[in-house]
Amino acid sequence: MSALATRFGAKAVTYRQNRPLTDAEMQRYAPSIFTTEAHESRSERYGFIPTIEVLRGLEREGFRPFAVAQTRTRDEGHRDYTKHMIRLRHANTVEAAEANEIVLLNSHNGTSAYQMLAGMLRFVCANGMVVGDIVEDVRVRHSGNVADEVIEGAYTVLDQFEVVEDSREQMKALTMAPAEQALFAEAARIARWGDPTESPANYAPIAAQSLLRPRRVADSGDDLWSTFNRVQENVIRGGLSGRTRTDTRTRTRTVNSVTTDVKLNRALWHLAEGMRELKAAA
Repeated sequence: MSALATRFGAKAVTYRQNRPLTDAEMQRYAPSIFTTEAHESRSERYGFIPTIEVLRGLEREGFRPFAVAQTRTRDEGHRDYTKHMIRLRHANTVEAAEANEIVLLNSHNGTSAYQMLAGMLRFVCANGMVVGDIVEDVRVRHSGNVADEVIEGAYTVLDQFEVVEDSREQMKALTMAPAEQALFAEAARIARWGDPTESPANYAPIAAQSLLRPRRVADSGDDLWSTFNRVQENVIRGGLSGRTRTDTRTRTRTVNSVTTDVKLNRALWHLAEGMRELKAAA
């Protein structure tokens, strides 16, 4: 699994709507998208292309922004250059029940190349997932014809969504036995809180079975896709009742770090893909 070309802190500002975002909304929540020059620390060899220019090119190709995020920084000198993320959908998937999204990452202070990942959004829970290994990440360095290369990369990711959709349909057709669901949930719990056998610090406030609880009737099925979505939403959104190490009541926290969100989503997708392959081969 490849690493992110950029990292977002736990206090990243994130904004999403179920319609294309306006420039004013993006400017408010992710102003670095509109920066017109590179940070002063960059040399003349740094190929600066404003993210908004790339976004305009993508919009001409039918990609529209539905979510943005930007890291917070205490250094005001970096505020307009820091790392940011845009999640885009192509016009042909906007009305789908499960929309394919291209996740675009960038910065203007040298801490990130342009990177594109494959994502998916289930409108029923508005919980965006990031697809793992089956779709190749695309990275574009800040040199050469950046804008055209990013647009080409977006289509590269878009072309691979057929593989994602095929995997999803196969997951929907595979029934998970209770023991298999429990194994999936336990692996997810370790991915979120760590393996308790490796360190006492890896304490999970809930039992793995809690991650299998559906938040809506539509997700209560025993198929692999339903199991994956129940666990994914419970891990990312939190809010589950649990106990601390000192037996105090608590609730699991929402994952607000974009880096952790991406890492967990890809780990869970990789887990679901592995389960799909094993069950298909059985």
